[in-house]
Amino acid sequence: MNRRNILWSAASALGAALGVSSARAANTAANTTATEATAPNKLKVVYHLSDAEKVNFVLGNIQNHIDGVGGPAHVTIALVIHGPALRAFHAVQANPEISKRVSEFSRDGVELAACGNTMKAQNVALPDLLPGFVSAEKGGVVRLAELQAQGYLYLRP
Repeated sequence: MNRRNILWSAASALGAALGVSSARAANTAANTTATEATAPNKLKVVYHLSDAEKVNFVLGNIQNHIDGVGGPAHVTIALVIHGPALRAFHAVQANPEISKRVSEFSRDGVELAACGNTMKAQNVALPDLLPGFVSAEKGGVVRLAELQAQGYLYLRP
C-alpha cells in the first residue's frame, strides 16, 4: 500500500504541476491578448480619388475612418488624387468646406498627394493647390502602387 500511496502522490503532484503550468500559460496568453487589444494596431490605408463627383464622398469617408478608429493616432491615411478630381483642390476655386477638411487632414497627418501628370495637364503647380499637398512626381497611379507595396490597404470609394 505504501507504493500505491507514493505512486498516487507522485501522480497528484505531477497533475498539480501541469495544472499550474497550464494556468500560467493561459494567464500569459490572456495578458498578451489584452495587451494586443489595447496596443494600437495601426492600419495603413490609401484612398484613391479621380472622380470629381466623388470628392465630398471620399473626404467624408476619410473623416469617418479617422473618427471610427478613435482618431488619427490609430491609422495612417494617404489620399492620392489625379484626374478631374484634382480641380476641387485648386486653391483659387476650392469650396470652403473642402479647404477646411484638407487643412484638418493635413494637421492630422494625412498624406495628400497630387498626381504630377495631372498637375502638368491642368497647368498647376504645388503652390496653386490647397496647403498640405505633396506632389506625386511619378504620377498618382505610381504613388498608389508604391504605397500598396509598403503595406497600405487600397480603398477606392
